[in-house]
Amino acid sequence: MQGRTERRNAPAVAARGAGSGGPEASPGAAPAVRAAPPRTFAPTVGRIPVVDVRPCVDGGRRPARAVPGEVFEVSATVFREGHDAVAAGVVLTGPDGEPGPWTPMRLTAPGTDRYAAHVSADREGEWTYRVEAWTDPVATWRHTAEVKVPAGIDVELVLEEGAVLLERAAGAFPAAEGAPLREAAARLRDTALPAAERHAAALAPVVTRLLAARPPRELVTSSGELPLRVDRERALYGSWYEFFPRSEGAVVPTEPGPDGHPRPPRSGTFRTAAHRLDAVAAMGFDVVYLPPVHPIGTSHRKGPNNTLTPGPHDPGSPWAIGSAFGGHDAIHPDLGTLDDFDAFVARARELGLEVALDFALQCSPDHPWVKEHPEWFRHRIDGSIAYAENPPKKYQDIYPIDFDTDPDGLHEECLRVLRHWMAHGVRIFRVDNPHTKPVAFWERLIEAVHVTDPDVLFLAEAFTRPAMLHALARVGFHQSYTYFTWRNSKDEVESYLSELAGLGGEESAAYLRPNLFVNTPDILHAYLQYGGRPAFAVRAVLAAMASPTWGVYAGFELCENVAAGPGSEEYLDSEKYQYRPRDWAAAQAAGTTLAPLLRTLNELRRAHPALRQLRNLRFHRADDDAVVCFSKRHGDDWVLVVLNLDPHGVRETTVSLDLPALGLERSETFTVHDALSDDGATYTWGRTNYVRLDPRRQVAHIFTDGNRK
Repeated sequence: MQGRTERRNAPAVAARGAGSGGPEASPGAAPAVRAAPPRTFAPTVGRIPVVDVRPCVDGGRRPARAVPGEVFEVSATVFREGHDAVAAGVVLTGPDGEPGPWTPMRLTAPGTDRYAAHVSADREGEWTYRVEAWTDPVATWRHTAEVKVPAGIDVELVLEEGAVLLERAAGAFPAAEGAPLREAAARLRDTALPAAERHAAALAPVVTRLLAARPPRELVTSSGELPLRVDRERALYGSWYEFFPRSEGAVVPTEPGPDGHPRPPRSGTFRTAAHRLDAVAAMGFDVVYLPPVHPIGTSHRKGPNNTLTPGPHDPGSPWAIGSAFGGHDAIHPDLGTLDDFDAFVARARELGLEVALDFALQCSPDHPWVKEHPEWFRHRIDGSIAYAENPPKKYQDIYPIDFDTDPDGLHEECLRVLRHWMAHGVRIFRVDNPHTKPVAFWERLIEAVHVTDPDVLFLAEAFTRPAMLHALARVGFHQSYTYFTWRNSKDEVESYLSELAGLGGEESAAYLRPNLFVNTPDILHAYLQYGGRPAFAVRAVLAAMASPTWGVYAGFELCENVAAGPGSEEYLDSEKYQYRPRDWAAAQAAGTTLAPLLRTLNELRRAHPALRQLRNLRFHRADDDAVVCFSKRHGDDWVLVVLNLDPHGVRETTVSLDLPALGLERSETFTVHDALSDDGATYTWGRTNYVRLDPRRQVAHIFTDGNRK
C-alpha cells in the first residue's frame, strides 16, 4: 500500500518543482525530491494478535443480547510468532464501568488457534466485553522442561528458569498463600534431589491451581470493547398465552328472538375476560397476550371467514384499527373503559401474569389519522388509498401507512401511543407485521423507548424472509416469531432448532431470541389439522422443552383443528372475524383438554434452570427417523427429552446418549424420572437405551435426574 502511494504521488511532486519559482535545476541534474508528508501510523494488530472476536453483531455497532445469568460463549482467534505459548481470557465490564475478573478461555481444538469461554452477566444494563491475550510463560516453560529435563538437555538452566518464574508468580499472592510456589522454587534449585523429582515439584496440583488463579502474563494485548445489552429475564424466558377478550364471556345466541329475527351477539368485556386469567395462570403461563383492543372500523369491515359481506352485528377484525370512537390509544367501547383495562392488568399482575399488547401500525379507513394526517398514507393517482396486502393475504379493511412522508411526526405519534399504554401497565408489545415497515423506523422507535424504559420488550411477528427477520432482531426487537410452525420432520426440527441455538456457530443466537408459538389465529398447520390430539401434544412438548420462550393461542388445548378449506392454514370460523366463546368447563369435565399437559410443561420450565436457556440445546442420536432426542443442561441441572414426531404410529428405537453433555461419565449409568408418566416412573439409563413411544398414550419421555430432590 505504501509503495503504491509513493508511485502515485511522484509525478505530482516533480510537476510542482518545475513551476515553483525556485532555482532552476542545472541541465542534466536530477530533479529535486521533496520529502513525503509525515503520516500517523495506526496499527491494526496488537502485539499478540486477537482477531475475529465473536459474537460481534453488525461489526460491533449493535449489542449482543443476554439476560442476567444467561450463559453465552465468547470466542476469538489468538496466536503469536514463534513457539511461545499464548493464553486468553474474557473480561466483562458492567454498567458501572468497572471491569470484572477475566474468565480463562480454552483452546477449542488443537491447531485452530481458536479460544472460547462461557460467561454470564449478573445484572441488567449496558455492558461491554473484550478478549485479552498474553504470552503464557508458565505453559512455555512447562513445555520446554517436559522436553529437555528427561533428555538431560540444559537441565540446571531450565530448572533455574522455572524457579525464577515461580518466585515471580508468588509475588502476586499474600505471603502465606504464595508459600507453595516459593517452596516449589526451592525444590527446583535443590541439586541433592534427582532432576525428575525437582521437575515434579513445579507440576504439583497446588502449584498448578495457584498459577491458574493468578498466572504471570506477558505482552498483554486486548481486543476492542464490544457492546452487550443485558435485558430483564422475560426477554429470554417466558410462556405466552394469547386470547381475544371479546370472546371470553361473549354470548352468541343460536335461537331467534321473539320477532323471529336473529338475536344480536353480545361481546365479552375486560371484566368477563378477567375470569379467564385464573385458568391461564393455573396452566403456568407468564404472559397473556391480547390482540388489538381498540375501536374497529366499519368501512369494508370483514365478515365471518374473511368475507366481504358482514352482517350488521359482525364485530370485524381487531386489526382494522380506528373508528369514530378513536384510534390506537382508545379502548373498543364493547370491551369497556380504560378503567376496566387497568383492572384487567391489575388482576393479571396479582396472578403473576404480564399483559402483552398488540401494536399494529395500520388503520381502518375510519381511523382518525386518515383525516388528521392524510400525508401518512400513500395515495394513488386517483386520490384513493390502496388497502394493505401481505401476499397472499389481502386486507381490504386496512390502510397501510407511508413511513417516508413525515417520519418525524409519525415517530412522535407512535412513541406517544406506546407510552400511553406503558403508563397503563403494559411492558411488552407484540408488533404485528413489522417486516412491512422500515427497519430504520423500528430501530429509532425501540431505542427511544429503551432510553427511558429499558424494561419494555418488543416481540416481532416477523413471518418473513431471513434477512428481514434477522435485521429486525439486530436493531432491537427482543424476541421474534420464527419458521418453527413449518418445521415438522426430524431433519427439519433438528436443523432449525440447532440454528436457533447457534449450535453450528451461527451468531444469530447472540441477538435473535425465538418465541415458538405452536399456533396463531392466522396459522393452523396441516400437521395439527390431520394429526389429532397427539400432534398437539408433540408440538407443545417440542416448543416448551426446546425453547426458553414459547406460546399458544387459545383453543390449542381443545385441539381445535378444522381449517377453512383444503390447503388452507386459516381456521374455519376464525376468531379474527367473529366471537368464539368456548366451553372450558365442559372440556375439563370430559377430560378432553390438554391443559394438564401444558401445566406440567410450564411447571418443568420453572423448576429447571436448564430449560430457561437457549444456547445449551444438544441433540442425541435416535435410530428412528421420527424420533428426536435432545437435552438441555445448566450446571448440575439437566433435562432429557425423547419425542415421537409421528402422531399416528408407535415408534421403537435405540437412543444413544452423549453422556458428557449431561455432565456424566461416558460409561456411567444413572437414574431418570419420567415427568410425563402417570405413575412417576423411574428407569436406569446408560449410553444406549431402548425406547417405545405410542402417541395415543404418551408422545414423549421427559427425563430429569432421578436422584435430584
